[in-house]
Amino acid sequence: MNLSGAPILSLVTFLPLAGALFIAFLPREAVQNIRYTALWTTLITFVISLPIWINFDPATAGFQFVEEQDWLGPTKYKMGIDGISMLFVILTTFLMPLCILASWEAIEDRVKEYMIAFLVLETLMVGVFCALDLVLFYLFFEGGLIPMFLIIGVWGGPRRVYASFKFFLYTFLGSVLMLLAMMAMYWHAGTTDIPTLMQTKFPADMQFWLWLAFFASFAVKMPMWPVHTWLPDAHVEAPTAGSVILAGIMLKMGGYGFLRFSLPMFPDASADLAPLVFALSVVAIVATSLIALVQEDMKKLIAYSSVAHMGFVTMGIFTFTQQGIDGAIFQMLSHGIISSALFLCVGVVYDRMHTREIAAYGGIVDRMPVYAVIFMVFTMGNVGLPGTSGFVGEFLTLLSSFKVNTWVAFMATSGVILSAAYALYLYRRVVFGALEKPSLKALADVSPREIAILAPLVILTILFGFYPAPILDVTAVSVKALVGSLEAASQAATAAQ
Repeated sequence: MNLSGAPILSLVTFLPLAGALFIAFLPREAVQNIRYTALWTTLITFVISLPIWINFDPATAGFQFVEEQDWLGPTKYKMGIDGISMLFVILTTFLMPLCILASWEAIEDRVKEYMIAFLVLETLMVGVFCALDLVLFYLFFEGGLIPMFLIIGVWGGPRRVYASFKFFLYTFLGSVLMLLAMMAMYWHAGTTDIPTLMQTKFPADMQFWLWLAFFASFAVKMPMWPVHTWLPDAHVEAPTAGSVILAGIMLKMGGYGFLRFSLPMFPDASADLAPLVFALSVVAIVATSLIALVQEDMKKLIAYSSVAHMGFVTMGIFTFTQQGIDGAIFQMLSHGIISSALFLCVGVVYDRMHTREIAAYGGIVDRMPVYAVIFMVFTMGNVGLPGTSGFVGEFLTLLSSFKVNTWVAFMATSGVILSAAYALYLYRRVVFGALEKPSLKALADVSPREIAILAPLVILTILFGFYPAPILDVTAVSVKALVGSLEAASQAATAAQ
């Protein structure tokens, strides 16, 4: 299938928006029609996105499928993907139909608005990974806050308003600084074109402030310690599908931002401030793993584990090595699958029991054996067991950090042990033990709909654990080009001194 000249990226980006507009004209009472429209829209978007991967040339480091149109003055509507961004587009389109299916029975009020919010969110998230213009990127990046704010604030738990405002304010404050930095970059370079800015040499003192401004936004989005406190609240209050998108896609925008902006555009500042990132990453890995150990709410425990796993990502990115950045991208994609699956597993028992308290469960393997096996696969993936996708990313990032700083690697490795502690502790308390609580004795095992949601995630977790090549082959050349540009900038800075 030849895609040359076809606006495939615009189609994949805006098709969900077209689905949302169609749903807007459906009567509110036609709940099943609304659900099926949302499901088919996301499924078709996923199918259309697959030729992007099939036709992608992994031997090329530059941007592919580029679309360009004049838009607002100096700003252009420009879309394109490379080996760093392509797989995130596929991950987004893959997870969205699963989110719609997970919401099928869980969401019963304002279904129309809920589905519209999710489809608009999909358009904005895909746009983030495709945008090749600063203004376009910023619009997509910030626009995603609005539907997510509504999803948490309208369909969330008892403290949803508090959680949604905290999520919005934290992420918005960081992004205001990024907007100022983008304006400064335009005044200096005279363009908002991202590929051009990646080749622009910004003065060293200017790089420092630009890097900090972008860091303020991406660190909150990741989220890095100590600006992570919005995440556990947002996860606990969000509906299951909201948590899936938050963990699976939105957290990755921070890591993607570091790879697209911070490293290639501000290489000198990135090198100078790498020790700061290493320190924050290590604290995140160790501290949030210890906090996860004492959680009583299943979702909160998984939320804190997400912060710890994102610590491996930032650590890998700032080693500035092929292995480290490859490992960081793999870890983000793997976490997108495993963490999403864990939130879906919590959603399965929450739909039956309407509680996420770990103490409310115990011995459910007797009533739900299939669920216990599925939950075990994702728990092992979360721990980073060899043979699951969780192992590959952690192993590569630890290997690269060991070459750069032995102490950072040593401290981060302790996080692997702690992750095994909290994940297995959760699994034992929920699944094993005596089935004593009367409320658990009527539990039904996973339904065909739930198996349809979880089975693809089980397959991918194991497949990429044994065969990571499909991901690593795609990222290799783009990452090599990025590492080469960082080394060239480092040599130029050394020569100038």
